[in-house]
Amino acid sequence: MKHPFSDVRDFQRDATGLLSRDCRDGEPLKRLRLGFTPVFQITDPDLVKPVLKTDEAVIDKGRMVHKLRSVVGMSSLTISGPENTRRRGVTHDQLRKGLTEGFVPMICELYDRVIGRLPQEGATEVHSFTGPLALRVICSVLFGRGVLTAGDEATLISCVKLVEDDLADSITRILPDLPHERLAKRRKLRFALKAMDFVVARARERASDGSILAGLEALGLSDTDLRDELLMLMLAGHHTTGTAGAWILYYLATEPGLAERVAAEAEAAIDPATGAIDARRLPRCALSLNVVREVLRLYPSSYWFARELRQDHEVAGHRLRKGTSLIVSPWQFGRDPRFWDAPGEFRLGRDYASKAYLPFGAGPRACVGIQVATLELQLLALEFARKLELRAVSPVPAPLPRPSLTLIPPPIVLDARQRVSRPQKVAA
Repeated sequence: MKHPFSDVRDFQRDATGLLSRDCRDGEPLKRLRLGFTPVFQITDPDLVKPVLKTDEAVIDKGRMVHKLRSVVGMSSLTISGPENTRRRGVTHDQLRKGLTEGFVPMICELYDRVIGRLPQEGATEVHSFTGPLALRVICSVLFGRGVLTAGDEATLISCVKLVEDDLADSITRILPDLPHERLAKRRKLRFALKAMDFVVARARERASDGSILAGLEALGLSDTDLRDELLMLMLAGHHTTGTAGAWILYYLATEPGLAERVAAEAEAAIDPATGAIDARRLPRCALSLNVVREVLRLYPSSYWFARELRQDHEVAGHRLRKGTSLIVSPWQFGRDPRFWDAPGEFRLGRDYASKAYLPFGAGPRACVGIQVATLELQLLALEFARKLELRAVSPVPAPLPRPSLTLIPPPIVLDARQRVSRPQKVAA
């Protein structure tokens, strides 16, 4: 017999399984029993954008998002209204400027450092380096190229690791922590935030004018708000590309002929004068872009997100009361056979304009870093395929990911060797 908390255990143990269950019976809303307050999952992709575009006075971030404030404070992830718009606007402008002025060589340089050492390290668990590598990229985007020392980067990586598991737990936790659990989390968080305050203070002295840090400073944010905004951006940027990057390398190693085709595409994008990828030639690299899109369909980093009704409102013919939560699952939409043929298979050339393709959300609250994250992942596919030959050591196919703050890849062990044969260029 179902009761108000009957789905809590499944939500905490296997959220992707729960969110994929019973979504094809024609009902646009599926009831999830996660407490006394009603929670519904949207299972019709046509409803997603209208819901996310509804006025904030009617549907907004609610308690399932606000509880993240214990870690990322009053950052743009957890606030709404004009202040949210103001901060997102600065971040978007700085990211757009970087896309045209220098992100490509900066990212490729960071990738080259890892590519150069992998062949000497033997069989390697992929996420062990794609996660820290993604964090180094986002730190360079946030603070500027070369602003952080190796020690600063190591400190920030440690800070993120300290808080991310607790943040993941708070997302899926329905019942409150026990007192000793709450105390332990607070101690870890205080330690991580103090260490981060120290690094941010040093970085502010050296930050480049085009960095996101400089843009946020110009808004006059308090030291605490600035730190929380940076932490939120590090967590979001690190997980999006770190986890997806592991899957990209997995498919380069396991899909027959894929790495050679991507390597050939990379060669066609090289500037002969510099020997490096030319940003102006990236629009021609359709194959690597589709590899990124297909990985994000299968393994969206944000596999669910929520909104809450601030007043009674009608959705899909259902009159919902104030306080009701609405969950959207990009994971469920990306693997639903109503919208995709063989949805569990890696297949290139799908229609990624589908309403069921939502790896970065949708509407005015979509991920502000969509273009940068896509660029990072595309460059990762191109650079690793061009310079390395990858071979899977762990079992194929790999098991499904583990739901946490994002979808954590299973152990994927690859062996890397320097690519000897030069791939033939694809037609420009």
